Order: sequence, then C-alpha cells, then structure tokens
Amino acid sequence: MQFNELGLEAELLRAVNEQGYTTATPIQQRAIPAILDGRDMLASAQTGTGKTAGFTLPLLQRMRSKASGKKAVRTLVLTPTRELAAQVTESVRDYGQYLPYRTITIYGGVSINPQIAKLRRGVDIVVATPGRLLDHMQQGTIDLSSIEYLVLDEADRMLDMGFIRDMRKIFKVLPANRQTLLFSATFSTEIRRLANDLLRNPVEVEVAPRNTTAERVSQLVHPVDRMRKRELLSQLIGQKNWRQVLVFARTKHGANRLAEQLVTDGISATAIHGNKSQGARTKALADFKAGKVRVLVATDIAARGLDIERLPHVVNYELPNVPEDYVHRIGRTARAGLDGQAVSLVCIDEAKLLRDIEKVLKTTIPKEIVQGFEPNPRITAEPIQNGRNSRPARARNGRPQKPRNRNNGSGHGKGKAKTTSRRKRRAG
Repeated sequence: MQFNELGLEAELLRAVNEQGYTTATPIQQRAIPAILDGRDMLASAQTGTGKTAGFTLPLLQRMRSKASGKKAVRTLVLTPTRELAAQVTESVRDYGQYLPYRTITIYGGVSINPQIAKLRRGVDIVVATPGRLLDHMQQGTIDLSSIEYLVLDEADRMLDMGFIRDMRKIFKVLPANRQTLLFSATFSTEIRRLANDLLRNPVEVEVAPRNTTAERVSQLVHPVDRMRKRELLSQLIGQKNWRQVLVFARTKHGANRLAEQLVTDGISATAIHGNKSQGARTKALADFKAGKVRVLVATDIAARGLDIERLPHVVNYELPNVPEDYVHRIGRTARAGLDGQAVSLVCIDEAKLLRDIEKVLKTTIPKEIVQGFEPNPRITAEPIQNGRNSRPARARNGRPQKPRNRNNGSGHGKGKAKTTSRRKRRAG
C-alpha cells in the first residue's frame, strides 16, 4: 500500500517522499488509519518496521485537524533512552518540516537550563525520558495539563528499566480525555496490565509473532574459546572487509577494553554505554553513522532505539543475559527491508545462554567453526559475570526496583543544583 492511500495530507506526503519512502510498511498500513480515526492503540511490531513513522505521521495530522489556539504542550512521547528520544525527535522534525510545530527533546546527561528556556518560549511536542521529565514537573517548568496525545514508545523497555513509578507519576497529571498509543516489542503480562490502565477500547496491532527476529537477518554462531574472541573478531572484520559493525559486549568496562584492543589491531573503533557523557555518546554514534569509525562497541543500552540506516553487521561478542535482548540486538540490522547479518562469538561459558536464546526463537542457529579457532575441548565452563545490564532486581511486591544509576540511559543527568538531592532520593 502506498502512503498516498492512507489519508495523509499533502504536506506530510511531501515530507515522506523527500525521505525516500513511497510504500508503507505493515505496521504503518494498520496504525496510521486507526490513529487518524482517534483510536487508542496497543501495538507490537518487530524492530526496524517503521513504527516511529507509524505514529508520528498520523499524530502530526491529528494535531493540525484539531488546531488549538493555546500555547501549550499537546503531544507527549515517552521513551526509555536518550538515543531513542533523539531519534524520535528527528523523525518528528523530518515528517513535520512543512508544519508549524515546535518540538523539544528532554533527557538527562545535559544541562536542564536550555530545556527550561525552550519550554518557556513554548513547544507543541515533547519527546522525553521519564526521569528528566519528572525533574521538570517537580520544578514546575513544564505544564502537561493540555496533553491531547500520549505515546509510550518501547514501553516494555521502560518497565524493564524500572521506570513504572515515574511513569505513573506522569500519568496522574495528564488529562483523562486524550488519545494514547502504546508501542511494545512484546505483549507481556505487565504490558497488558499497563494497557488496561491507560487505554480506552484500543485497537490492537501485532504484525509479527512475539520474539521473532527480522526476517532478513541471517544468523550464525562461531564457537570459540573465550580468550580468542577478540582475535577472531579482528580477523572476521579484516578478512571479510566489514566496513560498519555494531558489536555488543556485556559490560561497560568490557566495551571500553574491546574498543581499545580493536584500535590496537588497526581497526577504528569506539564504545558507547551509560557511563559515557551524552556528548561522547552522541559523537560516537555520529562518527559511526558517518563511517569515520568502523566498529561501534555497545552495551545493551544500544540494543533498542538506535536507528542506523543500512547497518550490515551486528556481532554478539558476548551473548546477552536475557534471551529476548538477543532479538533486540540483532534487530539493529536488516531494517527497512534491507538484508543484514548477525554473528555471535560463543564460548563454552555461554552454552546455556545460547540454548535459552534458541528456545525463545524456537529454532536452532547455524554453527560454523572458523579454521584456526577450533575450541579447546579441555577448557571447562566458568560462571559469567552478569555486569549491570541484567534485568532489574525485583522487590518483594514483584515490581521492578529502580536501577541504582539512573543515568545509565535513563534520562537523568546534570541539572540545577537544587534538583540533585531530589534525584538522589529517586535513584535508590
């Protein structure tokens, strides 16, 4: 189905055409008409299917058709990470370039003062992470009483990161009479419960079965000893002439160390994770997208939200602790109908993790031993140090506890001094 068959107005179609798109994806075909009709929505789609445009385009049109003379925030989009917030904002600006809407991105890791100044001048659309948005609410620098449209993007990830309490504080100040859209990679029990609380007679859209991987991703496992992974990775990148590779490590320290080792091997590389400043993270991603850096080594903070066009290769240097995160990691490639390859370097320690992933996928991933890197059968498995990227601990009431460091992709960061004690109280 073409975009011009979905009921979108000329200004939006012009912007879509300039982005190089003519044919709508399945999620767009189903979401756009329902959102234009004013329906609440619970939607799930495998990553890379164009869901951001699926809600951005119809909401921009809805805002125009229900023009308000008030100088107030009308649309709120909540995202789990800074990177996703920035990318949603970029989509809003691209698709809304011929419409008079003012947009702001609100997240931590940067000074709060420019955000306050822009809010005072007036904005129509706010894209925010929960932590920094709550800072603005508590300082009285944002008014959400006129919200007409609420979008929860990657809602399951926000729950995983322990944001449910902050989210509920935000929901309490929003008008009851609004259109709400909830997007999630899965329809878990927790997501269903949240949807029941927030949505009114929603349209339910699911364009891919739970935990399926992108159809165009070819998956391969290279069994290898743990101490030879870096050597094998360097050889694969060099011999196969991979020019753009997203590599996932389990910990921040491990990501830094691997990036440094790759540079020593003569391969340009940089790391991105929650301990990096927002400026460093933004620069690392920009350099990678521009081809200035060949390898981006990331922790699972980058498993969702990163939108890198034409990314051909994803490497699991270390398998994730949570099987479902494997799906999100490899979903960074094969986006927008393109092909991609996901390679996993798996040592004896990770045998159970691999079995768990295959159980979730309901398939066996092909294995191929690289000549010269045959695993030593005398090496025995050792316990895996989980690092900080495992699921949040659960309190006795069964709810996710908040991460200790909310600055790990959470949206919290440097702001006015008077917010520091408040932020520390919430971060425990």
